[in-house]
Amino acid sequence: MIETKSILEMAQGAIMEQVNAEVGKIVDNILDVNTEAKKKRTLTLTVDFIPNIDRSQVGIIATAKSKLLPNNSIQTTLYVGADSVTGEIQAVEMVPQIPGQQSFDGSVQDEPKILKIAGGM
Repeated sequence: MIETKSILEMAQGAIMEQVNAEVGKIVDNILDVNTEAKKKRTLTLTVDFIPNIDRSQVGIIATAKSKLLPNNSIQTTLYVGADSVTGEIQAVEMVPQIPGQQSFDGSVQDEPKILKIAGGM
């Protein structure tokens, strides 16, 4: 008796390998803390069957692809204006506490990042 196989096992198992590789990408994307946890990821396997003119042979083209989530957006807030001493235009990143202040967990607020902008007022 002939043992039947899955279409995934055709092409010496290459279709299954491609599917498994995309599943790996999906799992990595799920575990990435920079992506949204609860949104779905998708695996699509497209299998095209192309028969010849007398229908004695059928070519198979299989493509596995995953739809992953992009990284979460990163947001910050900048205060903008001119330096009161030099007149240089600058943007200063807002920080949650006064620089040098200690929080309840013992960490100390770093100085804010300052973005120097070419030109002046």
